[in-house]
Amino acid sequence: MPLMDHLRELRNRIIKALLFIGAGVAFGFLVFDPVWEFLQRPYCSLPAEVRGGQDCGLNFTGIFDGFNLYFKVALIVGLLVSSPFWLYQLWAFVAPALRGREKRYTYVFVGFAVPLFCAGAVLAYFITAKGMEIMFSFAPEGATALITLQNYLSYIIMMLVVFGAAFLLPLIVVMLNLLGVLPHRIIAKWRRLIIFLAFVFAAIATPGGDPFTMLALGIPVVALFEIAELITFVNDRRRGRDRDPLADLDDDEISPLDDVDSTAGTTPNR
Repeated sequence: MPLMDHLRELRNRIIKALLFIGAGVAFGFLVFDPVWEFLQRPYCSLPAEVRGGQDCGLNFTGIFDGFNLYFKVALIVGLLVSSPFWLYQLWAFVAPALRGREKRYTYVFVGFAVPLFCAGAVLAYFITAKGMEIMFSFAPEGATALITLQNYLSYIIMMLVVFGAAFLLPLIVVMLNLLGVLPHRIIAKWRRLIIFLAFVFAAIATPGGDPFTMLALGIPVVALFEIAELITFVNDRRRGRDRDPLADLDDDEISPLDDVDSTAGTTPNR
């Protein structure tokens, strides 16, 4: 296909995706009340004394804060409910350039990515209240929490997105292994560092930064990584990639050229 035809195809796909997203945003305005009640529930579940003796109503300081809240919630709902349609437009544009195996791996990735992301978001939703309670406990005696609409919405959405995205990291490891990019022996070699970095990521990425939220994210991610490592081990063993072909050579021994050529990124001599 000529370049201009590609650009026209991309334009048409983007227009269709935006139309679906616009319809989803309109639907989001209609269901704002139950959605906002659902998002606000973790804050409302906090004990009254933690909220400074107030009800679970949130504050706003700007004239347009109420409308901005409506629009942001509607946009989030619109992106979610229209995701099958705009993702299909993206897939329809990219798919003709993919080969058969690449398409199969894409189906596998999407099939596991959606439930993993949802599992992470559900976990974040249920631990948000405990994380806020821990953070509020550091406030000095007599201080009152005045949480604004925008501040709380940013916090809860960040929690959902960070937890959902973090649960996808082990899946990416598995996909790289299936594509032959990341062998199991490399994963096993750097296992301790990967586990350490998982907790560092959890400490940095969580918006609250409290130890409870960090552990609530880090421990499941490490558990999923161990499952991913087991899958990569089984896959490499099945394909005969479970060991380094040059591992039996001494440091001063010349490696066979045929074996070296079959291993990407190795030098002729060790």
